[in-house]
Amino acid sequence: MPASAPAPSPVRPPVKRPPAAERVYTHIKEAVLDRRYEGGTLLTEGDLADAVGVSRTPVREALLRLEVEGLIKLYPKKGALVLAVSAQEIADVVETRLLVEEFAVRRAVPASAKLIARLEELLEEQRQMSKAGDLAAVSVKDRCFHAEIVRHAGNEILSRLYDQLRDRQLRMGVAVMEAHPGRIAANIAEHGELLEAIRAGDAEGAAHVVRRHVSRVKVLVRGEER
Repeated sequence: MPASAPAPSPVRPPVKRPPAAERVYTHIKEAVLDRRYEGGTLLTEGDLADAVGVSRTPVREALLRLEVEGLIKLYPKKGALVLAVSAQEIADVVETRLLVEEFAVRRAVPASAKLIARLEELLEEQRQMSKAGDLAAVSVKDRCFHAEIVRHAGNEILSRLYDQLRDRQLRMGVAVMEAHPGRIAANIAEHGELLEAIRAGDAEGAAHVVRRHVSRVKVLVRGEER
């Protein structure tokens, strides 16, 4: 009997690309958050369209969305200005973080084995990203470390409120690390202190570490400490 023919390979559907406006939005937002587009940079529709490989129409859509989020300011016939982080914004973010994170860490203690394991994993990832010199990735892992504690406090409304700070936290985190490279190791060490306090079931000790750690951000971003 003749050998049976091999079964045809399954046809895979083509991978759909995100809509053009979404690609532009992601390109600009990531560049603003990791400070490739720093505060004070003027972006033009033409340059952005060329960078992403799209027409100007989706660029306009993306810029309008980013203006609503407070990352840029549109100027008709000129372009979009990347907004610098203001002193008031820094103060507001730090104040909100302290309110949320001190409460959350007290609620998260005594911590589950799952939370401890996740914090250990994030801390190690932060160390690895630091060795690689990837400041944007370090900032993301830093933020995830704190967000994990907030999430384990068990208050979904509080978690959603904290999530709204994400973009500002990432942008400030990269700014601090660029201006104060030594702060990267200090952040990791303080995360280690926080993890040990949580592991020991010391809610007040953990809240004290959070207050000291988060309050330092305002001082550093303002340039009041070196």
